[in-house]
Amino acid sequence: MGTPTRSSNTRIGNEMMRLLLTTFAGVVFGIFLGIICLCISILQVNLPSNLFRLIDLTYIEDKYSGFSTQDLLNVLSSLRSCKGRSHRHSDTKIWVPSNPRGVERLPPHIVASESDLYPRRLWGLPCEDLIIKPRYLVCFAVGYEQKNNIDAAVKKFSENFTFMLFHYDGRTSEWDDLEWSKGAIHVSTLKQTKWWYAKRFLHPDIVAPYDYIFIWDEDLGLENFDAEEYIKLVRQHGMDISQPGVASNSELSWWMTKRRNDTEVHKETEERPGWCTDPHLPPCSGFVEIMAPVFSREAWRCVWYMIQNDLVHGWGLDLALRKCVEPAHEKIGVVDSQWIVHQTVPSLGNQGQAEKGKAPWEGVRERCKREWTTFKERMAAAEKDYYKAKGIIDPLNSTSH
Repeated sequence: MGTPTRSSNTRIGNEMMRLLLTTFAGVVFGIFLGIICLCISILQVNLPSNLFRLIDLTYIEDKYSGFSTQDLLNVLSSLRSCKGRSHRHSDTKIWVPSNPRGVERLPPHIVASESDLYPRRLWGLPCEDLIIKPRYLVCFAVGYEQKNNIDAAVKKFSENFTFMLFHYDGRTSEWDDLEWSKGAIHVSTLKQTKWWYAKRFLHPDIVAPYDYIFIWDEDLGLENFDAEEYIKLVRQHGMDISQPGVASNSELSWWMTKRRNDTEVHKETEERPGWCTDPHLPPCSGFVEIMAPVFSREAWRCVWYMIQNDLVHGWGLDLALRKCVEPAHEKIGVVDSQWIVHQTVPSLGNQGQAEKGKAPWEGVRERCKREWTTFKERMAAAEKDYYKAKGIIDPLNSTSH
């Protein structure tokens, strides 16, 4: 009587075990398929079209009898559908590596990588906003005390120029009575230099429409200067970085900038004894001063990146301008037939702060000198690091040529 009972119990136990194993196998198989589907979605892998023929469904059905062939086909069909949706999503996702950094998700034809300083109307059609597009940009760092001098200077520039004033004293509205000022770009931050403004507001992609960019001091006399004639000569002589000659009766820091009476332009000079180790190097050649420089669009792109964000006076920059054009002794020069007078008005210098018994201008001058030293050290270190990374002997420290 006991034997049938034990047989029945054994059969029930076997069925329970089989059910548990089948359930466990189904769960594991389901997790496995889910992982595959996820991987396909991430990696966008194209499964082979003969996937179903590669899988031995009969073997799986025999191994896990709880699954029918139809059940497995349904699972694999879902897997193929998952893969198909992922592939379609991948095809419609925009990613353009050649776009500027950070905008790879935009279609290329909507990317506006450059801008300009042209004022526009609030009404009408955008294509009708500009009667004329100025080709050149002239910037002055100004204080109100130099208003009359700037007004006279502006009259030397044609309608081909956009005017931009950097107000270091904050008195912008007091220029409104000048007609040309109403169409100028005014930027105001107290006690800042033109190089501080240039680094922050003259990014090469903002001033890209302009062929030439003038970045000038406010204390210049332009009675003998014509901007259009100046541009003609700069183009004619292939100068990417230039300045007008400075009248000999002006205070001169460098002989290179002195106006000559016997030529239209000059690109080299003889300096004081011992100042030039090479006639093709600054300050005898490849050099203009930071007082009244003029940059081509291409040269300005390089110079802007060389301007240090925290060094606001620009001292030492003029001696490094040659690094932005090649050959510098041909691409940098002074225009003698269009010349200026340096009036030497230390108006920005007086914007300093008196400290430790020193006048405001003295503190400004001390910082100028420190910035010059800092800039030279940074440039030397950057070049040294470059040569070291390239495995090249630093030419400045090499005795062999």
